[in-house]
Amino acid sequence: MYKGKKVSIVMSTYNEKDSIRECIENFNATGNVDEIIIVDNNAAVGTVDEVRKTNAKLVHESQQGYGYGFRKGLESATGDLLVMCEPDGTFLPSDLLKFLAYSEEIDVVVGSRTCSSMILDDANMGLFLKYGNYFVAKIVEFLFMSSAPHLSDCGCTYRLLTRDAYEKLHPYFRIGKNSFGLEVTLLALSSKMSIVEIPIHYNKRIGESAVTGSFFKSFKLGIWMIGMSAYYFLESVFKRKKTISSKDRS
Repeated sequence: MYKGKKVSIVMSTYNEKDSIRECIENFNATGNVDEIIIVDNNAAVGTVDEVRKTNAKLVHESQQGYGYGFRKGLESATGDLLVMCEPDGTFLPSDLLKFLAYSEEIDVVVGSRTCSSMILDDANMGLFLKYGNYFVAKIVEFLFMSSAPHLSDCGCTYRLLTRDAYEKLHPYFRIGKNSFGLEVTLLALSSKMSIVEIPIHYNKRIGESAVTGSFFKSFKLGIWMIGMSAYYFLESVFKRKKTISSKDRS
């Protein structure tokens, strides 16, 4: 609970058997968490057994993909404040309070992994990933300059949505794969919601990432995100023009 608001942590798991139990326990240790939703997205053998040793609620999503998993988790959560995170050891539950503090005034709070002093030893944030995320984030910032805050990381999972923001955004979710986090940001910007980016710690991953562990996959995802950002921007412009035109006719 945070100032009378119920806090839900949502995590989708695929290849985090060795880290997920500790992550759940560390979120519980913060004293601010009311429920933890774990989405079994066809996870590695043994993952479900680890989750069942905790108080987390386990749900299953058969459609494979980062976005499908988190969409299922958000749909299952009952909190007033919804926090997305990955259970792979890269994010610190102790950073939760930063998100909660901003939630008092902001609809969507997004983490940034690009602050050099907060990238921990052996974290997978080399120059290509760091500045690739930064470059795409700056494209988004430029496209949505009328509503975007300072942005430096386009791909960070760790974020918070208020219940009201989620209810307004979720009917428009379309992405089921790795760019779902960016879709949440783009939809929030298109809707003129208040959004802020905050620096968070970024740690070494336990286990291997299916995307950031490969240069080719990371590069391909980056190109996709640039095109996706342009598409959502043009879509938002078209919708605004259509709305203005409708008002003129009335």
